[in-house]
This record gives sequence, structure tokens and C-alpha cells, in this order.
Amino acid sequence: MYKSIETLLVEIPTIRPHKMAVASMHTQTLVLIKITTEDGFIGWGEATTIGGLGYGEESPESVRTNIETYFAPLLKTSAGLNVAQTIQIINRNINGNHFAKCAIQTALFDIQAQRLGLPLSEVLGGRLRDSIPVLWVLASGNTEKDIAEAQKMIASKRHNIFKLKIGSHTVEQDVEHVLAIKQALGADVSIRVDVNRAWSELTAIKGIQMLQEGNVDLIEQPCAIRNIDAMERLTRKFNIAIMADESLMGPQSAYELAKRNAASVFSVKVAQSGGLTEACEVGKLANYAGIDLYGGTMLEGPVGTVASAHVFSTFSNLAYGTELFGPLLLTEQILKTPLQYENFELKIPTGNGLGIELDEDKIDNLRRK
Repeated sequence: MYKSIETLLVEIPTIRPHKMAVASMHTQTLVLIKITTEDGFIGWGEATTIGGLGYGEESPESVRTNIETYFAPLLKTSAGLNVAQTIQIINRNINGNHFAKCAIQTALFDIQAQRLGLPLSEVLGGRLRDSIPVLWVLASGNTEKDIAEAQKMIASKRHNIFKLKIGSHTVEQDVEHVLAIKQALGADVSIRVDVNRAWSELTAIKGIQMLQEGNVDLIEQPCAIRNIDAMERLTRKFNIAIMADESLMGPQSAYELAKRNAASVFSVKVAQSGGLTEACEVGKLANYAGIDLYGGTMLEGPVGTVASAHVFSTFSNLAYGTELFGPLLLTEQILKTPLQYENFELKIPTGNGLGIELDEDKIDNLRRK
């Protein structure tokens, strides 16, 4: 039986403004789910989004309302069922709500893995790696600041792969910004760009051509979510990797994108996929289709980041690394023992369940009442 199901909104400022085509962040609202069982197990999940409703269809406020109104009563009637059966009931009775579903599923798997005395990755099929590469997003919007920030990251051995958020300026301004950073950092440093679906197809053709000539390695979601025709044409036209992000909303969309050859790389996000098991299914579909994988983020805090890391550790193909830098963007630490980022990688916890211990006093001080 579940003793309690809580949804906590935790407000944490970012270390600097994080500018994207769809939003500019100064504070991140972590949406944490805490499920406590009658026999004393506590499972954590996270349903953090980007920029309220500026990015997707769920917001921190809607996640909390829907979990309290719909998910919690349903969970309390499913006592005695295993995680798979519980997830099946949720999916039958609740449409959409991928982020909320992912958070609930994560907390349930966290409890199950703790009961079994195993890390979460072992419940998901078994990890193939104990650490994963993590890039850093340069999103100050200022070329010189971004160069200095990247050079500092390389010197400290924290990150040596960088992604730039573009799409809010003219294509010429954006490309000039990206190529100046690429030139300053040198040929050995991988540079990718995320357009956050801001370009039309014609603009994308122009921008991608210039970026390809400037030795940029990857273009993320250049066009609108539903413009799969344009994604297909761009993927076929250019040698540079075209990555699907917002267009990738779980296994069904992964199948459609793969069938159309509308991306050469998939950015897998566990929340956007609808849960940990769905993200694993996306990874398998990509492997079958010969599509490379990249571990995406919704700029989650440590709970969602660790859940994603456990999933990505099971992928046989992680050719483009991951973007699990979310906790490093925050000014406050909510774990008793911080995550380990070293030698350009994130070490995946080996303890039972998620393998982390939250500082609930700190969370209580930061939470939105």
C-alpha cells in the first residue's frame, strides 16, 4: 500500500541565464514526486519541464494538479500490483501527461529496485557502462562569454563537448556566433547546435549548409515538431547529423521517424518519452533502424538526471554522449552527496534504486508552499 504520494515544486535559481529559442531561464522549478509505502520504502521521481508552457504541454503547476487529482487516487486503488501492471492501469486511464507519468514510473521503479537490493539500471535490463559522457550547453547568448566558459570547462576536465542554443536571431547572426566559438576552441572540440524548431525549411537549408562547411557536428531539431517532411528532406540532403528532439515523443514517434529516415540521431528524453521503459524502447527501435543515440535532458535536477543516467547506461549505442548537466546549472544542491562529474563524464550511482539520498530539509526550504 502507498502511505503517501506527494508532489513538490522546488525553485532553484540558475548559475546564469540560460537562453533558448523558446524561453530564457533564470530559475528552474524542479517537480519532485515522493511516494512512501506502508512498509517504509520511499521512491523519488521528477517531472521537471523547461520554461513552463513555452516548451511543451505540461507545466509544473499542471503536473502537480494532475498527480494529486488523477494519478494519486488511481495508485491507491492499485495496491498489490507490480510496477508493470500499475503502469498499464495508468496508461489505460490517463491520456498524455508524459512528464507526470515518467515521474510516477521512476518513483515506482526506485521502490522496486530498493526492494530487490539492486541499482535501477539492473531492473531496466542491466548497465553496459558505469559512466557516461556529458556535454555542456553554452547559452549565455554572448560569444566571448561562451568561449571563456567553454575554455574553463575544458581546463577543469568537466566538459569537452559543447552545444549552442540558436534560433532566436537571424540565421547569419547565429552561424557567425557558432563558428566563432568553433574556431576559438579548435578542431578537437565537438560543437553541436540546437535550433529548438525555430527555422523554416528554407532557413534550415541555408543555416545547415554554412554550419556543415564550418565543421559543426550536429544539428538538433531545426524545424517544427510536426514538419517531419522537412526533417526527412534535410536528413537526406546533408552529411551533417540531423537529430530529432521535440519530434520524438516516445516509441510510436520513434518508429515513424525511423521509417521515414527523418533523423540520423535520436535525442532520447525519459520524460518526453513517457517513462523509463518507453525510453528504453526508443533506444531499441533506434538500434534496429541504425540510428545513433544521444541522451537528452529537460534540465532536470539530480533525481531526473540520475534516472536518465540509469536508462542511458543500458544503451549499447550512445554515439553522441549525453546532456545530463542539469544539476550543474543550479545554484543549490539538494543531494546529501552530490553527483560525481569528472574526466568529462558522469559516474552512475551504484547504490540500490536511484542510488542517491535527498536532503529533505534543504528541499523543504526551497519548495514552493
